[in-house]
Amino acid sequence: MSDEEQTPSPTGGPTGGTPAGPQPEEIRFFGTTWVDHSGNYTLRRVALAAGSLAAAVAACFVLRFAYEGLQIAAVGGIVNMLVVIMFAVCSAIAFRKTWEGYLRRPADPAREESLRSLKAIGFIGALLAYCARCFVEAPGEKLRRAEYETARAQFEKRRGARTGNPAARKKPKRK
Repeated sequence: MSDEEQTPSPTGGPTGGTPAGPQPEEIRFFGTTWVDHSGNYTLRRVALAAGSLAAAVAACFVLRFAYEGLQIAAVGGIVNMLVVIMFAVCSAIAFRKTWEGYLRRPADPAREESLRSLKAIGFIGALLAYCARCFVEAPGEKLRRAEYETARAQFEKRRGARTGNPAARKKPKRK
């Protein structure tokens, strides 16, 4: 079958190959199904929201056992209070940074890298942010959709500017 006989796909390329233009960026657990919400997209969102919530609850139980271990060790009230405050603050920061990561790309990747250990300590906040975002959309879908649509529009603009036979263009008159 020649290229002329193939029917174009909705994205602009032939059905047998890669579509022309920019490709959507994959999202973990969703692939590229976020583009057209196919492939059990809603079911995946619900399952991932439930899974991340269950993981956050399990993590809270693990932290509770760790706290009880501190009480058994009788390290003192100040240490117990510092541990609770540390996990609360780190979880709040992790929630905020994770949520912001779904809305826009980080302005300073080096700063985000330096906060990685803080996010690891506050993993419960990151899990809760993931769960909450799954109720709205696939985490990061809004950001990737805006970038993808911008890239498609730029591609179509460049492609439209190149159409036509360059040999048939009128040459400017010389002065």
